[in-house]
Amino acid sequence: MRPNARRTNLGLAFVVPAALATGALAFATGSAWVRWIAVAHAVAASAIVVLSPWKTAIARRRVRRRRASSALAAVALGVSVVVTVVTGLLHSTGVLRTLGPASAMQLHVASALASVPLFLWHLVARPVRPRRTDVSRRAVLAGAAVGTASVASYGALTFLANELGLRGVERRATGSYEIASLDPGRLPVTQWLDDSPPPSGVQTLTVDSGGAVRRWSLAELSAFDDAVNAVLDCTGGWYSAQEWRGVRLSRLLSPDAEATSVLVRSQTGYTRRFPITDAPHLLLALRVGGRPLSVGHGAPMRIVAPGRRGFWWVKWVASIRTDDVPWWWQPPFPLS
Repeated sequence: MRPNARRTNLGLAFVVPAALATGALAFATGSAWVRWIAVAHAVAASAIVVLSPWKTAIARRRVRRRRASSALAAVALGVSVVVTVVTGLLHSTGVLRTLGPASAMQLHVASALASVPLFLWHLVARPVRPRRTDVSRRAVLAGAAVGTASVASYGALTFLANELGLRGVERRATGSYEIASLDPGRLPVTQWLDDSPPPSGVQTLTVDSGGAVRRWSLAELSAFDDAVNAVLDCTGGWYSAQEWRGVRLSRLLSPDAEATSVLVRSQTGYTRRFPITDAPHLLLALRVGGRPLSVGHGAPMRIVAPGRRGFWWVKWVASIRTDDVPWWWQPPFPLS
């Protein structure tokens, strides 16, 4: 392998997983420090673009020498990475936010996921074994040059977006765009993956806390009027600030219960587990903007989880249970 090809492949073997990891973290995180994760994600993506001319030249040489099946897989990897970078750029600048029924963010995530098995295949098929020269002065300087160019590219794009007044400058730290704030009638209806509205809403809520089980009727829950102003930040690329009313979860749990986490289950079987310390901040909402929830928005009751992304906001809540299972003992993203 030629030295320049080796350095390029080593660089991509580092920045591609970095872009995937930071993208996953940004996708999952709703707190303030997501801004720095998003910046790291953008810089890693810029590094892929910086290295792309060298990788393109390498790929052309390799494709000519490979079998058709190997060449096809390599081309598929290249296409998926290009689509991932382009859709990410379109979304971040606001130049194109939707393409047909899908958003640019959804296409960005889908193409990134499609690239993972192809990237792993590429690493196995074309392994780059470590050498002493990989940490030589020349290699370190080359890596520093790529890093500097990546940061400069990100800075230049940000400056250009501001100068041109592109919508991308209005994004939240998570990368989402504002829509229908304080206007629940226009609030988008979305579900996580294959979760869908149940045929009929539950009329009672089962709460199992500290071994004591109580069933709350909708009338009893409606008597509460706790209010929370919170931002629903959807992983589809939008956010909306609304006033939600209902009852804080801590009111429904036994004060004597010793537990580590609280498990919220939807009528559809969808679940999310929260730290027990989150209970005072979580709202079981029955109303939004002064009106009852619609079915698409989780009627008759849903979770409002300030500071967490939309897939934590469980809809059509049927039961709540506290136990000693750690809150992190679950997939970082729901599997369905």
